[in-house]
Amino acid sequence: MGMPFLLSRLVLIIFVAHLAASKAAATRPGFIYTRAGGRCTPQFWSSRRESWPRMVPQRAAVSKVFGPGVFERYRSDVTLLESTTRNDDENAFAGLLKQASAALLNSYARKGFPYSAWEVKTLLIQALVSKEAAATQAKQFSAANEACD
Repeated sequence: MGMPFLLSRLVLIIFVAHLAASKAAATRPGFIYTRAGGRCTPQFWSSRRESWPRMVPQRAAVSKVFGPGVFERYRSDVTLLESTTRNDDENAFAGLLKQASAALLNSYARKGFPYSAWEVKTLLIQALVSKEAAATQAKQFSAANEACD
């Protein structure tokens, strides 16, 4: 067998392997990034897939929405939108703000949500007394946000 024959066989094998690989790749989906969670989570509200309730604009400062009691824990210029996009959940106070912001939006936008707007605001202020209280309340808001539809 000559060298041209082996070379043509090698090219044919490479071509068939490439064709098989491209066909297999076309039949299975590639990696698709999606945000986890339902229609009530902080991730959902930060995605802006749905209009926010008029009572709480995205650019509203957290201090104006939740009251002056939040000045001790959060910057005065943090907006509701920023609070739903936070990734520092290991910080109890940041996690509380993230979940409370989503709970507040849900209280206005979702019928049957277990908290009213004033309850969300009151519970957030009350939970600012300690890291333990903040973490506990954040878990409760998170559970309500996850269970909501």
